[in-house]
Amino acid sequence: MNILVTLNAHYLKPLQVMLTSLFMNNANEDFAIYLIHSSIPENQLQQLEQFVCQQGHSLIIVETDKTLFANAPVVKHYSSEMYYRLLAYRFLPTELDRILYLDPDILVLNPIRPLYETNIDSCLYAAAHHSFINIQEINKFRLNAYEMEAYYNSGVLLMNLAKHRETMDINDIFAYVEKYRNRLVLPDQDVLNALYSPQIKNVDERLYNYDARYYRYYKLKSGGRFDIDAVLRQTVILHFCGKKKPWHKNYNGKFHSLYKHYEKQAFPK
Repeated sequence: MNILVTLNAHYLKPLQVMLTSLFMNNANEDFAIYLIHSSIPENQLQQLEQFVCQQGHSLIIVETDKTLFANAPVVKHYSSEMYYRLLAYRFLPTELDRILYLDPDILVLNPIRPLYETNIDSCLYAAAHHSFINIQEINKFRLNAYEMEAYYNSGVLLMNLAKHRETMDINDIFAYVEKYRNRLVLPDQDVLNALYSPQIKNVDERLYNYDARYYRYYKLKSGGRFDIDAVLRQTVILHFCGKKKPWHKNYNGKFHSLYKHYEKQAFPK
């Protein structure tokens, strides 16, 4: 399976934790990890490659032009690397027809193949939208995206690269960022939804993009059925969305202990 990550050096430790959970809970799979970056030092790339290879998988490093999104809007806990997922089709080998993008602030708790094999022949992406986030008319106005029926999270994206190459245009992305830069809050996610939301296939958020901040919401909505045991049995991707991250010292979220477990596996010493 092909996995895509795009980040800078600040997220290498969380990336290693995410990959540890992916490898541990998909022990019979072979992964090709594609890393798109523009600034990670060579010695840190070598360390990451050694880690991935020791687990029996491969790391393919793709370096991009630092100036590509140099003037695009970013916010404090995001970097310009977040835009690379939107242009992945331009950087990746042409023989790849699909790839699964994963944010580094994720734990993979169960087999990922059912998501990877989702039929997206007629779509650009498969992704989850969080049902507790209402798409108000003001949000459609903010993004000038009146056909948007759902606001998808960009942290987990199954990509139809063949269709990307046929239909997506880098100039559309640049033009949108330039025109609406002052309206963008979560820049890459806003662009994804504004331009491509109607061409995204929806997948179950509880399985494939469970927001770790909203355990009580998921449990209440399910009548108590989707409790901690259900998360561990059924959820494939647990996503630590938002500014507060489980590798920060003062984090006290619901799944902190679970994250620390995988962190210890990734960094045993």
